[in-house]
Amino acid sequence: MENRSVGLEAWGVYIPKERHTSEYISKETGIPKNIIEEKFGLLGKTVPGPEDHTVQMGANASFQALKRANITPEDLDVIIWAGEVYAERPMVVNGIKLQQLLGNPMNSWAFDVNQRCGTFLVGMLVAKSLIQTDPNINRILVASGYRNCDLINYKNPRSRFMISLAASGVAAIIRADYKRNEILGISAISDGRFADDVYIPAGGTIQPITSKALDDGLLYLDVPDSEGLKDRLDKYSMDSFVRVIDKALAQSGYTREDINYLALLHMKRSAFEYVAKTVGVDPYTQSTYFEDIGHNGQNDGIISIEYGIRDGKIKNGDLIVIVSAGIGWAWNAGVIRWGSSD
Repeated sequence: MENRSVGLEAWGVYIPKERHTSEYISKETGIPKNIIEEKFGLLGKTVPGPEDHTVQMGANASFQALKRANITPEDLDVIIWAGEVYAERPMVVNGIKLQQLLGNPMNSWAFDVNQRCGTFLVGMLVAKSLIQTDPNINRILVASGYRNCDLINYKNPRSRFMISLAASGVAAIIRADYKRNEILGISAISDGRFADDVYIPAGGTIQPITSKALDDGLLYLDVPDSEGLKDRLDKYSMDSFVRVIDKALAQSGYTREDINYLALLHMKRSAFEYVAKTVGVDPYTQSTYFEDIGHNGQNDGIISIEYGIRDGKIKNGDLIVIVSAGIGWAWNAGVIRWGSSD
């Protein structure tokens, strides 16, 4: 079973219509508009509308993927929620909630995985592994919704590096014995030294929710030692991006010279350009910079593929490398041979 090919049969992307513009973000944060646009790389970012709940956005994208594959939810064997835990209700298994929103297909079972903004690649890795170890599994839906923009307090200078957090939904149908868009190596790095650097202070067992916690704004993401984190993380993070890309390429039998398109997450412009150029990719002709929609967490990789196809940057036979990183801290990379290799 280990040689069973696994491919990306179809995908879907849901982008909310609402936006926070660079002008609005500048006004709320006190950061000059030109810095927001040039350094942070934000002309604007997506924010959720009234019906754009986390799992619902993943469901919207899932219906697109199902339509693209010309199948129904009953054709799915497994549903993996690879989106955020910040969703419609706390303590709900979001994969099962997605199953409900898809009409409750009874041929499939559902569960969640979580690694913050690295989750979607972890979901793809789990999907590929399940297919290669269980002959009864042929199609898996991996879906994500993300609206961590809600968790950012624009007035908090410690969390400024996260002001690009946005909102969207994505989905991918992973299919067994599928020779197109073959999913090759997927690699991951995590480092527990950064586990306590970014979190929401209240709402857990250490500090339960109280009226005072609400009044003090402790239900937003915070960075207790923002300067210390920057000093410790900056160079290590850039090196980890390169290391995880090289690792995924080696697992797939390729090198940096073979990369045709880099589906890279949104981050500050200088970091985005550094990673792309270090692995030999032009950051703007062989990748996509989301200055109009911001950072959509684990959704960025699939959105980048969608935009890359739309803009003619991805062609049949291209080698695509998806790259993600999440607070905690984790770095991930996955390799796809796009289209047919014939």
